[in-house]
Amino acid sequence: MKILHFWLLASLLWLTGCATTQSQGENPDSASDTQTSASNAFIPGGPLKPITPGQAQRSGVASLTPPADLWERIRRGFAMPDLQDDLVQEREQWYATRPDYILRMTQRSSKYLFHIVEELERRGMPTELALLPYIESAFNPQAVSSARAAGMWQFMPATGNYFDLKQNAFRDDRRDVLASTRAALDYLQKLYAMFGDWHLALAAYNWGEGSVSRAIARNQKQGLGTSYTELKMPTETRLYVPKLQAVKNIVADPDGFHAELPDIANHPYFQSVEIERDIDVDLVVKLASVDAKDFRALNPGYTKPVIFAAGTPQILLPWDNAQVFRRNLQAYDEGQYASWTVWTAPSTLSVASAAKQLGMNEGTLRSLNDIPPRMMIKAGSALIVPRSSAVQHDVTERLADNGQITLTPEITTRRTLVRAGKRDSVASLAQRYRVSAANIADWNDVKPSASFKAGQQVVLHLPLRASSGPSKKDKSSTAPQRRGGKPSKIQRR
Repeated sequence: MKILHFWLLASLLWLTGCATTQSQGENPDSASDTQTSASNAFIPGGPLKPITPGQAQRSGVASLTPPADLWERIRRGFAMPDLQDDLVQEREQWYATRPDYILRMTQRSSKYLFHIVEELERRGMPTELALLPYIESAFNPQAVSSARAAGMWQFMPATGNYFDLKQNAFRDDRRDVLASTRAALDYLQKLYAMFGDWHLALAAYNWGEGSVSRAIARNQKQGLGTSYTELKMPTETRLYVPKLQAVKNIVADPDGFHAELPDIANHPYFQSVEIERDIDVDLVVKLASVDAKDFRALNPGYTKPVIFAAGTPQILLPWDNAQVFRRNLQAYDEGQYASWTVWTAPSTLSVASAAKQLGMNEGTLRSLNDIPPRMMIKAGSALIVPRSSAVQHDVTERLADNGQITLTPEITTRRTLVRAGKRDSVASLAQRYRVSAANIADWNDVKPSASFKAGQQVVLHLPLRASSGPSKKDKSSTAPQRRGGKPSKIQRR
């Protein structure tokens, strides 16, 4: 029996060997191709044939050796043609003589670079573009230019709106790390598709696509070249790509420029954490055990002390703090998450009047909502106000995404005493002088439905342009009251 088992096993092994040999022999060219393919280096039944890193890269496969750090990963993804121009050497010299500036700038970028490089690689874009915020904002997400461009990618308000970057009373997505990076790469891809040249795409990012298109058309009309260096453009745009090329050269060879680049690990700095309820920034900082400055650096788009989940359902936290936040949030049972909500102004009113209606300090209302002096709040404005314990609902998506504060200059008024005529009431004087009946009632400490006796003095605060009173036919009954033969005192508000 043992002998029989032995012969059966030997037969099966012999048949398997024949099948393998036949399979290889059917298409020797295919087998040879497979051996040299980076994705199929091991062939069943055949010898292992190693491949070189160069072969792997030519086959579209990542290098077998992972990058030592993020700088090396960026270097490996360089794909834009180098710009050969004297201005590049000038910019190199400028950066090389400012090592402290380079160090501060690159240290600041360490929170954001990994995410940007990941996005560029996912889209198949040159990793030089990860260095562009060095040129735009020195990687400061709170940067604002004189032309009102904001964020580390420096989006103008209109361009931000075009790429769906919300700019409202509660947040500015032009500063948001994820949203602004997405929009910037979308824009750069759009520009590259238009011009087919990265240098021209970058010029358009700085100068505007229309300006670059017109410059190209002018050169074509004159029979001139249309490359980046051949176009006539403003000085800022002329220096734009040389600046980027200079930074690229320094990153490629920091020792050659005596530059110190901080160590940036090749792994994520932050995690995205979902939030389902409106929550105070202070509470997030507490539950995450994160420094408030670090939280602001990762979430620079939030301009208020509260985050509205309907508008921004995720926040960014340093990698380790994200898990701490999730755990502590789950265990949190000390009451409401948000101590602020949104109040919509029912009519145009002064800050003092709004504060009185809300039962809060006028200075606090101004500070929370960035309302400058001598400005009134227009009807429909959305203001951050304290949230009482009785308020259970969170801010709606419509308000969280579109809430705006609209202000109008205060009209200078003058305190005036007038005499009420027969059958005059709060309502009739409000209509005659075009002021609020509620204000007249408040100024005279009466009810809005009250009537006045003929000749009774009534206090009004009238705009200066209307202080002369009503029409001629009404002057006899409502002229300013005189005291001792002199006009009544005028008190400016």
